[in-house]
Amino acid sequence: MNWENLLHQLPKGYSAREIDLVRKAYDLATAAHAGQTRKSGEPYIIHPVAVACILADHRLDADTVAAALLHDVAEDTPTQVHDLVQEFGPEVAKMVDGVTKLMKISELANLPLDSRDPAVESLRKMLLATVNDVRVVLIKLADRLHNMRTMGYMTLAQQRRISRETLDIYAPLASVLGMYQFKWELEDLAFRYLEPEKYVQTEKVLVQRRAEREAYIASVSETLKAELTKRNITAQITGRPKHIYSIWCKTQRRGISVEQVYDQLGIRVIVSEPDDCYIILGVIHGLWHPVQGGLHDYIASPKDNGYSSLHTTVYGPGGQPLEVQIRTAEMNRIAEVGIAAHWRYKSQARADEAFESKVARLRSIILEWVTQEGERGDDFMTTVKENLFQDRVYVVTPKGEAIDLPTGATPIDFAYQIHTEIGHRCRGAKISGKLVNLDYQLKTSEQVEIITTKRGGPSRDWLNPHLGYVKTARARNKIRQWFRQQDREENVTAGREMLQKELDRLGMDSLTYEQIASLFGKDQVEDFLSDIGDGDISIVDVAERVLEIGKVVEPPKEAGEELPTQEAPQQPALEGEGIAVQGVRDMLTVLARCCNPMPPDEIIGYVTVGRGVSIHRRDCPNVLNLSSERIVKVDWGRATRRVSRVKIRVQAYDRAGLLNDITQILEEEKINLQDASAVTARQDNLALITATLEVRDAEQLSRVLSKIDRLPNVQEVRRQKG
Repeated sequence: MNWENLLHQLPKGYSAREIDLVRKAYDLATAAHAGQTRKSGEPYIIHPVAVACILADHRLDADTVAAALLHDVAEDTPTQVHDLVQEFGPEVAKMVDGVTKLMKISELANLPLDSRDPAVESLRKMLLATVNDVRVVLIKLADRLHNMRTMGYMTLAQQRRISRETLDIYAPLASVLGMYQFKWELEDLAFRYLEPEKYVQTEKVLVQRRAEREAYIASVSETLKAELTKRNITAQITGRPKHIYSIWCKTQRRGISVEQVYDQLGIRVIVSEPDDCYIILGVIHGLWHPVQGGLHDYIASPKDNGYSSLHTTVYGPGGQPLEVQIRTAEMNRIAEVGIAAHWRYKSQARADEAFESKVARLRSIILEWVTQEGERGDDFMTTVKENLFQDRVYVVTPKGEAIDLPTGATPIDFAYQIHTEIGHRCRGAKISGKLVNLDYQLKTSEQVEIITTKRGGPSRDWLNPHLGYVKTARARNKIRQWFRQQDREENVTAGREMLQKELDRLGMDSLTYEQIASLFGKDQVEDFLSDIGDGDISIVDVAERVLEIGKVVEPPKEAGEELPTQEAPQQPALEGEGIAVQGVRDMLTVLARCCNPMPPDEIIGYVTVGRGVSIHRRDCPNVLNLSSERIVKVDWGRATRRVSRVKIRVQAYDRAGLLNDITQILEEEKINLQDASAVTARQDNLALITATLEVRDAEQLSRVLSKIDRLPNVQEVRRQKG
């Protein structure tokens, strides 16, 4: 990684002045980093030169390559950004500043106390710089790519932290920019460090099937090439590269093995003209039968990041599904390097209105959510993941104005996108003239009309992620701001009602408010309840935090009622059917039907005669009547992953279809209904439904109870202890 290597990588069209600019940046970086080494012990200058080579290989302009060489000097050396302005000009200096992390306490001093996470704020700073110059993010992605390639000398904790951040932020960001080469390599490298066993297993299967796969692709390619030759069509046919992380993700989404992922078999056809793409599509469909729903035309309708290609899936020789991508050489280049393809060295730059429009949209999206008022660090990270890295839907107002929203957005998100007051006063919505629920997920090309009231405000239910009312950070933040402006006593009262209702639903009412408040660092319960009431802390956050510590506190016992347990410190905890039993070997475990324990309830075991260890909730009344000599310590162990039985009780005014609506919710959640019974009182028409469900955990139970609670006529729904 020296000057000769870099010079060889520079685009051939660079002028002498541009080469001099890059050389000057190389010399300054070499001098500034002199004596510094990487974790591997190698000279530090290797890293900035490697980053510059990555960008030069993508034919970026001289200013960007120079900024890449200098990207660490302001962070790791005495040289400051203002020192670079005179030598390299404001453009280079601003790019360097954009990728320089916030490291000093003084730089964080003016931020809100709950936003002073340097990593989060450095990302915010980098993205804000991207609003002015998109090349900033290109430098950051190249920097992250080289760091991921050379992480072998870091600690396991560092490798996992950086890989998690890469998978959550930088790989999706590369996808948004259409830089799929970066995306795929970043994903595979991050997956390798986060899930090494799964990475190796997936790679092993691909390697084992490589010869078979390559022979199949070669045969298919020869058949297609012969058919194209008959028609005097010239095309380049290649096998598609296989990306380990994307293949593994498909196995998880579809519940299949690596061997069953059909698009392991894929070819790419490169032609010279767009019209040839459609001609070749017809040839392919003439050779092999197309899979229904397998055609995607990204030439007629390119993706937001500029990606264009024809995709079709056909049943190839032997009935094997075969994915084919058809594109021009220019489409292929843009597919690989995305937005970077439009920053060729300036001597060959040309105006591209479509590209400028995409960049302007990207800038507006970033600017909107990066500058949200009052947003905490964790909210900001959620916003980044939710709004920038998801597909979009395009809907229209009754006046024909197009509105751009993330996939999954609802009429409430639409209302807040139009105007804050319309969002606050939203009470209903029409899609193409038909009334829909406020949690309806909008689809592209739909016309949306919002029904408003003259007064009023948002509902606190809108902030509950279980209910699916709100998708966008903009709407969520506007709703929170509205509740923050309400009377504190009103928020405290509302927070108390919401908290108690959730604890009652889960059958976890033995927890005190003080104990829960302490989990959020709150000394005063009223402050905690106010934060729930105004939306700063969601009730789902509370449930997750309680589940995280896995603790349910039993009610105080009278003197002399302390439950004794067998102690056997000399023996490790043993697992029987997933539940860890201390001091007892080879014992079966059975969940007691009297209290229906489930993770993360605190539990205790009772050694029965002939039926193994009966597992009870610690606060089960029946435990107090059991023989103390047979009480043993137990914990869930691997059982947190098992399905647990839980009884629920629904009280509602009877109506036709009520039980069917409940079972439909259970079906959507993939929850097995073991049994159910319903009794209706003739006098008041009040129905009492009891049901036994098989759920994964209390979080899933909370979500289901929330959905049932929203059904018409339902008065109360809660978990039963016995």
